Amino acid sequence: MFSFSCSRAISVAPALLLSLLLPVAAVADDAERALKVGESIYSQTCIACHGANGKGALPGVSDFKAADGPLAKTDDELATSIRDGVVTPGAALSMPAKGGNPALSEEEIQAVLAYLRKAFGR
Repeated sequence: MFSFSCSRAISVAPALLLSLLLPVAAVADDAERALKVGESIYSQTCIACHGANGKGALPGVSDFKAADGPLAKTDDELATSIRDGVVTPGAALSMPAKGGNPALSEEEIQAVLAYLRKAFGR
């Protein structure tokens, strides 16, 4: 027969709570790590054309902060644009695939996407 002790339940409660919170903390750490990776890639690859403020450093480059800009796309659409590049008819410039960095992995593309959403507000 099982007997229940209130004092034993109280001593187990912190360990149970901690075990439930650890996966949440790991996800938060992963998200923070992804944002840092995304920011690093943006500052090395994307900033030359899109600028530090995301408004476009060169004429004709998309403004991330514009209501109808690239961040109005879904995550899947935007990831495809980053992965495959963007050719805008009539524009002087086109965005090369992976921003011209062929070494970008899918995980890094997702990190850049997360950074763009956080940094430029969509």
